[in-house]
Amino acid sequence: MVRMSAEERRESVIRAATSEFARGGYHGTSTEAIAKRVGVSQPYLFRLFPGKKAIFLAVAERCLRETREVFEKSSEGLHGEEALHAMADAYTQLIADQPEKLQMQLQVYVTVAAAEAAGDHEFGEMVRKGWLELWDAVHLPLGADIAQTTTFLAYGMLINTLVGMGFPPGHRIYGGLYESGRAKSGRGDA
Repeated sequence: MVRMSAEERRESVIRAATSEFARGGYHGTSTEAIAKRVGVSQPYLFRLFPGKKAIFLAVAERCLRETREVFEKSSEGLHGEEALHAMADAYTQLIADQPEKLQMQLQVYVTVAAAEAAGDHEFGEMVRKGWLELWDAVHLPLGADIAQTTTFLAYGMLINTLVGMGFPPGHRIYGGLYESGRAKSGRGDA
């Protein structure tokens, strides 16, 4: 049996923690569940990450970065409406194919709101930084148009909320969204 390096094990923890946090949220997920999913002891888990908060922050950062990368890749070489529709299509396909990504995003926002209300700003600082990077990734292909960027991201958050509440693709509630921004079935369902 080949042993994993610490970096490979960290990656395994981030993947496992993504699944656990996406389902149970920050407060509803134990480090024991994460360690069990990875197949390591809790003491080993804490050699890789100093605590649950550090694991959650790593997962949240990854979630935001991967979302930003979807926007960057899909809009590469495109501008304006063409970029808008390419990014909307890529994002809605991402959350259809990998619903855990959307669940994790929603858990991140809930966790930040709860932490901020309790006076803990560390979660919020990291997430706001990631969101600013995401904003810039969308803003530039949309011609640096603030109104268009705001509308695009607002539609995205609306889509997140509707999909999170379980409105299926094709539901009339998506009728006011442009076609590329409507919820999709997973690639296996299409």
